[in-house]
Amino acid sequence: MQKSEDAATLMQQNSDNINLLFPESLSLDSIKSSHPDEVFSDEAIAFLNALSSNLMHNQEVRPYPDVATFAFFCRKANLLALKKEYTDNQIRLGRGIVFHIAPSNVPVNFAYSLVAGLLSGNINLVRVPSKEFPQVDIICQGIQQTVLQSEHRKFADRIYLFRYDRQSEATTLFSSICDVRIIWGGDDTIADIRKSPIPSRSYDVTFADRYSFCIINADVYITEQHPNKVAVDFYNDTYLFDQNACSAPHLVVWTGLPQNITKAKDIFWSSLQKILVQKHYLTPEVIAVNKLNALYLQAVGHSIHKESNIDNRLWHVEWDNLPDNIDTYRCAGGYFSEYTAKSFDEIATIVNRKYQTLAYYGYDSSLLKDFIRNHKLNGIDRVVPIGKTTDFSITWDGYDLTDSLSRKCMVL
Repeated sequence: MQKSEDAATLMQQNSDNINLLFPESLSLDSIKSSHPDEVFSDEAIAFLNALSSNLMHNQEVRPYPDVATFAFFCRKANLLALKKEYTDNQIRLGRGIVFHIAPSNVPVNFAYSLVAGLLSGNINLVRVPSKEFPQVDIICQGIQQTVLQSEHRKFADRIYLFRYDRQSEATTLFSSICDVRIIWGGDDTIADIRKSPIPSRSYDVTFADRYSFCIINADVYITEQHPNKVAVDFYNDTYLFDQNACSAPHLVVWTGLPQNITKAKDIFWSSLQKILVQKHYLTPEVIAVNKLNALYLQAVGHSIHKESNIDNRLWHVEWDNLPDNIDTYRCAGGYFSEYTAKSFDEIATIVNRKYQTLAYYGYDSSLLKDFIRNHKLNGIDRVVPIGKTTDFSITWDGYDLTDSLSRKCMVL
């Protein structure tokens, strides 16, 4: 394990490789001497509510619905509702220092991870996406503006936002002083980061690469008075992050009478195509090539039928059979597999530990609960309506983040 004085030296040696976004300076001694807060403290809720207000009044947020959704999540009313789940008269304190490593391709994920750390009473070291996104800048500016308010200045010592390149040894440094390390990324990323040791009482909370899908009841969908709204919700679930978010569906499963499924498919996909045109969604050339490659890979050994498409913005491929490894056949940027199922039993056969979110339309939630319970599935941690897959929750991937990032102090 790296000694603290070595860590301080390391920080100095690699300062050119660490781009500190907030605050203006970082003191390891100050961070290590900090004390945790209680879970869902009034101060943390007040700070996040003020951040929410600042973001909602910022005109720059308008083009970015993901930032607006984040601001809405941070409202005091929402946080107080979440707090009710942890009012059990137990003493709950933050673990201490949480090192968050955000995914590189989802701009606002780092902010939700930070919020979970703050509400759990921790000091937060957050590596934001390596790719530069306007959303990151807007949220960082919002945090800066909120901290300037005198009643929230303590959070200047509880939030550290930064980027660093692959040559930096910052991961090793921050890992050496953290109490919890949260890793958002693919399996390879997690394995690489775990090469940097953490203290013996510390632990990792990992959010690995996952697979998500949706199921649509065609019998109900063809009676929908606003089918375009369903397509818009599906667009938000998938195209806003080019299907890079783990919660974005890659497989669309249809159920219902055959004639209704045929009609529903036509309405759904044509509605989505019109939305892509209206939104001016563009497909990079490399994505178009990736889609063609994905089709060829699927066609090897499988019976599939590519449906006609107007352009490269939307591809959907019908499978005659549902292989149990369909989660390995996917492509980002608007590429969807689809399958017609006779019953939920067919779906249960493919679900493994990689499965995260099941989005749905046209089903009663009790039916879906029974599906999960009766089949005792290894996967599927979230079941949400279409349009809600990217909505953050304190419980994510089956982890209760408040429990994971805090500790209970027993007093008898």
